[in-house]
Amino acid sequence: MPLSERTITEAIIKRYTEKLLDSLKCDVAIVGAGPAGLVAAADLSRAGWKTCIFERKLSIGGGMWGGGMMMNEIVVQDEGKEILDEFGVETRQFKKGYYTADSIDTVCSICARAVKTGARIFNLISVEDVIIRESRAEGIVINWSAVQIAKLHVDPLTIESRFIIDASGHAAEVVHVIEHKVDARLMTPSGKVEGERSLWADRAEKMTLENTREVFPGIYVAGMCANAVFGSFRMGPIFGGMFMSGRKAAKIIGEKLGAEKASVT
Repeated sequence: MPLSERTITEAIIKRYTEKLLDSLKCDVAIVGAGPAGLVAAADLSRAGWKTCIFERKLSIGGGMWGGGMMMNEIVVQDEGKEILDEFGVETRQFKKGYYTADSIDTVCSICARAVKTGARIFNLISVEDVIIRESRAEGIVINWSAVQIAKLHVDPLTIESRFIIDASGHAAEVVHVIEHKVDARLMTPSGKVEGERSLWADRAEKMTLENTREVFPGIYVAGMCANAVFGSFRMGPIFGGMFMSGRKAAKIIGEKLGAEKASVT
């Protein structure tokens, strides 16, 4: 049977539109498909919550692809290894308490698990605003990344969600929107984004987990975004804290969603 270009085009448009329409209202919208965002999505979707990730780049995985300085190996500590074991990622011990993993294996394995458990990943989409109702975040405002890069005046669309995870890394994109557009304080010492500090792997790994929490009603921060928002250190190419941060955010939000569901029923 000869191939029809029209049918190929129709299939892409129809299937993508179906997927997007079914995602206009979700339980959790995650901004950023890096290590924290992917782990959070896998855990939440596996628990049965409708979870969508929006990634402004073409690729997913955040900083993991490049490992350290484009050498595509990453490092994790004992706790990070436990999570990678669960996702089927092969690790090798380097020294006691230090393990390496291939970046490509890590990204592909975690992403595959997230998708197979039901998470929707939309790449090439940027979040340019947040929906606020009665001092609580109720969704995100999205546009094509190409529109944002080209600085075109094209109106965006919206996604409703019960909770939002800002896992956008150093940029802290969602929280910066709140800081600049909403007349309210963030749940940080200054009420604003505290800003990222210089590299200190040991402190950063610990603080990433501690800083994974609600920063504005309905919005949680995870991964490097958490440290940037609460004024802690960066950690370089060790990723255990990122994975654990995504898991912690998913656990907190999953419990809240469960409590809401129980109160309704």
